[in-house]
Amino acid sequence: VTSLLSVAMSREGNRVAILDGDITGPSIPKSFGVHESIGGNDYGMFPAMSDTGIQMISTNLLLEEETQPVLLRGPVIANMVAQYFTDVIWHDVDYMFVDMPPGTGDVALTVFQQLPVDGIIIVTTPQELVSMIVEKAINMANMMNIPVLGIVENMSYVECPDCGKKLYVFGESHAKEITDKYGLELLAQIPLNPVTAHLVDGGNVEAADTDCLAKAVEKIKSL
Repeated sequence: VTSLLSVAMSREGNRVAILDGDITGPSIPKSFGVHESIGGNDYGMFPAMSDTGIQMISTNLLLEEETQPVLLRGPVIANMVAQYFTDVIWHDVDYMFVDMPPGTGDVALTVFQQLPVDGIIIVTTPQELVSMIVEKAINMANMMNIPVLGIVENMSYVECPDCGKKLYVFGESHAKEITDKYGLELLAQIPLNPVTAHLVDGGNVEAADTDCLAKAVEKIKSL
């Protein structure tokens, strides 16, 4: 979702960057087909650049091998997220997206407390079990006075290629119940799309269709 949002914002002429805050499970570079290690100088690290000019920093860009595990404890992970913001030489960024792992742990605390966050978009999937986790994230943001821009439901359904019928393979959506409960907007319901999955797996997310995120993009631009 972070990759698709970044691509959508970039297509509108914005200068976009991604801070991959999922330190132990970094996947942003792979979705853009970026594999080379980054460099730096006495002033900091240079961000990697996608084909269309999206800047990014990720743990995978610092490893010798992409499949090398990142074995770090919570405080170290939190410090790395903060350093990615302060110690990278970002170039004229209009919008920076911070990709965070699920939950309300060290990364979320660091982002909310140390980064100048204008708002967050909470990503969910249709299962009822996930709804409980989403509500925890909403309540955490409210406790820390971080604006919740809305909710994006990923893997919402599969569209039959023959008849166009929507198949809810993970069950009926609970996103509307959550948005109504907390007075939030449902910004997008992204279908399971094999074409998009193929593009992301192949490092070609910049060729993916982002039309379903138009409402989310407008919400971000209104900040």
